[in-house]
Amino acid sequence: MTGTVLKPQLWTERPVEETLAVYTDWAAQYDADVEARGYHTPARVAEMLARHIGGTGPILDFGCGTGLSGVALRALGLEPVHGTDITPAMVDIAEPKGIYEKLWVSEPGVLDVPAGLYRAIIATGVVSLGAAPAETMDLLFDALGPGGLLAMSFNDPTLAHGGYDAHLQSHIDAGTVRVLERAHGPHLDDVPMGSDVMVIAKA
Repeated sequence: MTGTVLKPQLWTERPVEETLAVYTDWAAQYDADVEARGYHTPARVAEMLARHIGGTGPILDFGCGTGLSGVALRALGLEPVHGTDITPAMVDIAEPKGIYEKLWVSEPGVLDVPAGLYRAIIATGVVSLGAAPAETMDLLFDALGPGGLLAMSFNDPTLAHGGYDAHLQSHIDAGTVRVLERAHGPHLDDVPMGSDVMVIAKA
């Protein structure tokens, strides 16, 4: 899979079953592939969250994959971190790394956690074209309590699609959330591709 996965066709709309198949097949090589290609977004999202987060309590790494965002959070002293992903093969790679205080496989479109449990949720490259649909934002906002933070990213194909930004804007227009910070920067070096990273507060 090295050298063949990170092509533009990765970022196309597809059924969840196909997404699961892509990431199941990729799991064993994922860390090496993205490291070789210069994957900046996990660190950028974690660094932006660190500028805004306060208080105590766990952070949820939603769509945690093999744990790259969990590593970035802990490197900044942001812990404890819990993780969940819909791909068992990815969770199997993350588990022995000891990144997460709690780690589990979740069902697509389901986040069965008490509202307000997490002071922040991080979703790096998850709510994006070819991965989770825009409506996943509803799930994440519902899981946050008042003042809770969602840190996430939209890569360039997701920005070009427009539907994800439109869905976020519907929440902003309704007054349920507000964007604390948003910035464009490097995502992958070898494609090359950028991404917007953002921190959003629930009202």
